[in-house]
Amino acid sequence: MALLDRVATLVRANLNDLIDRAENPEKMLKQVILDMENQYLQVKTQVAVALADLHLLKKKRDETHRLSHDWGYKAELAMEKGDEALARAALERMLNHKQLGEGYDKQVEQQELQVTSLKEALKKLEYKLEEARGKAEMLIAQHRRSRALNRAADLQLTPTGENRTFDRMESTVAHNQAIGQAKGEVLGDDVEGRLQALEREQKIEKLLDEIKRNKRMLSA
Repeated sequence: MALLDRVATLVRANLNDLIDRAENPEKMLKQVILDMENQYLQVKTQVAVALADLHLLKKKRDETHRLSHDWGYKAELAMEKGDEALARAALERMLNHKQLGEGYDKQVEQQELQVTSLKEALKKLEYKLEEARGKAEMLIAQHRRSRALNRAADLQLTPTGENRTFDRMESTVAHNQAIGQAKGEVLGDDVEGRLQALEREQKIEKLLDEIKRNKRMLSA
């Protein structure tokens, strides 16, 4: 995601190097902090959107699994009433909802990974933003002293000023792309289609036999 790439760049930014190259260090640091604040708001918004999508997917998943269970119960009820054709139709619906529910299970898992990735990015950026706010003035003051002492030596900061820099601005934003899932299935030829239909019919027959056996056991 481009947004997380920009966040990673900000997190890795070395403020000392930026100050050395800037004509106006104070203005530059304020701009860096402003960029961090803008990216923070964008990531925070994406976290909220991703969470909303996750809740919706879970709701659809749970509803689909419930419908699958309900149709299985209706199939058993139809067999108790002696209507095998109705039971067969109910089992067909049950299998459809079961397959759909399995698809939702995968989507929920991927969405959870995306939410985790965004939350980690938000947490790291929040930490770096607070760190930048707290050290901006200190870095500016350090830069002024360094330039006064080393103007003739490539404008490099002295070693004694290292303790005033960020300990490490190197950190990698956790980035898991969990967006986008291929939902289309390539249809096979007629032979493959007939074989799939036979397998499905076999599943239904097996389920009908189980219902019949359960019914006989209850009647015995």
